[in-house]
Amino acid sequence: MILRAPVEGAQRSDAKPDLTVVILTFNEAHHVGRAIASVRGIARDVLVVDSFSSDDTVKVAQEAGARVVQHPFTSHAAQLQWALDHGAIATGWTLRLDADELIEPDLASAIARTLPMLDAGVTGILLNRKHIFMGRWIRHGGRHPLWLLRIWRTGAGRVERRWMDEHVVVGRGRTIQLAGGFADANAGDLTFFTAKHNGYASREAVEVLAARYALFDTDGDSGAGALSPPARRKRQVKRLVYDRLPLWAAPLGYFLFRYVGQGGFLDGRPGLIYHVLQGFWYRFLVAAKVAEWDRQLAACSSGSARLVRLAVLSGLPIAPSA
Repeated sequence: MILRAPVEGAQRSDAKPDLTVVILTFNEAHHVGRAIASVRGIARDVLVVDSFSSDDTVKVAQEAGARVVQHPFTSHAAQLQWALDHGAIATGWTLRLDADELIEPDLASAIARTLPMLDAGVTGILLNRKHIFMGRWIRHGGRHPLWLLRIWRTGAGRVERRWMDEHVVVGRGRTIQLAGGFADANAGDLTFFTAKHNGYASREAVEVLAARYALFDTDGDSGAGALSPPARRKRQVKRLVYDRLPLWAAPLGYFLFRYVGQGGFLDGRPGLIYHVLQGFWYRFLVAAKVAEWDRQLAACSSGSARLVRLAVLSGLPIAPSA
């Protein structure tokens, strides 16, 4: 169900809710202050886990009132789980916020009013993220609504062991949806966007090939029961439909489904650029990397040799000896 903030005057309190916000950063000086400011009124603690930024990220975060710790980065999943395990989170609830995201005032108000009212059976809260691209809210093409589990009872959530598309999952209780403004509003240009997605493509290709060759233990679909329903449906469709299509057909079909079938053309010129890059180019890039790397992995004589080779190809620290 979707919860909305109680009416004015219902169980109001000037005290902040029992909430810690966790933000992972690397060279996010241009974003992190905005993210912290968006939750300053609702968080008793803001924990920034920085991957040894070379810009002013740490300084900006500290000046904004955050508690900052630094830890070497291997993956978003590992870094977030490290924060949950070692970040000295002392509040009853935890919220994950990316550095380029922000909680808008209506959602902040809903969180502040709702958290104290929830019974013990509720362990997770899904927020509806909207994506801002080139100054425009991308409303179509399957990008909204996009419900993500971002608030959970401290101790009830864990991070999936994945190199890409990791989620926080809760192993007990039930989840609810909370309406309000939750925005992904990256300030980077198209050069940044494509460079970031090139890195994402490498990580997603690793996920595909690692599963194909059973190279290491990750949380796959067998453990998806604790995922939020939207994330679970998305993975099922990808596994049962998308991954079975030819290299050329899957990205093209996905783009046409998003741009025509789901009305992506209604997002104007920014939407055209976004859906082509994120809905076709990115998906094709993942498939191309899988095809290229698979040829080299097939020539390896053992699983350990494939793991080392995949680490070299991807540039990711997935094998200690690489």
